[in-house]
Amino acid sequence: MPRRDLDAIDRRILSALQRNGRLSNVELAEAVGLSPSPCLRRVRLLEEAGVIAGYHAALDRAGIGLGLTVFVGVKVERHHEEEATAFREAVRALPEVVSCHLVSGEADFLLQVVVPDLAAYERLLLDTLLKLPAVSDIRSNFAIQTVKDRAPLPLGHLARSEQ
Repeated sequence: MPRRDLDAIDRRILSALQRNGRLSNVELAEAVGLSPSPCLRRVRLLEEAGVIAGYHAALDRAGIGLGLTVFVGVKVERHHEEEATAFREAVRALPEVVSCHLVSGEADFLLQVVVPDLAAYERLLLDTLLKLPAVSDIRSNFAIQTVKDRAPLPLGHLARSEQ
């Protein structure tokens, strides 16, 4: 679904679901000013279009024993398609890597890694990350404190684009 097709009601639905993905259809319909049937229809259309990519529980990392977050800048030797594909597939297979971005700047990729502690990160770094295809350099930055995390996506720009 292209952005221009998201009307004000769609944006209200998306905002409400970002705040609380466990809302029942009746609660959601009431929150966005629709009756339940059209609300459910719109939610299904948003899901089918891939605008709503899924629903999940937000877990407290420290509460489940994953108290260390590391932002890992990875530089690769060459940018050949075969090596890039191998690197991406290897990173996708690592459960400790919760996000990976191709970036501009000093690093080529920025990984967000969650592990129980420094010893676990050391093992991951030495046994796995440094052995990934085409890796030439790794720089680790340790999160001291999380100031903002899992914030809802800003949907306000969508309303301005309609004007």
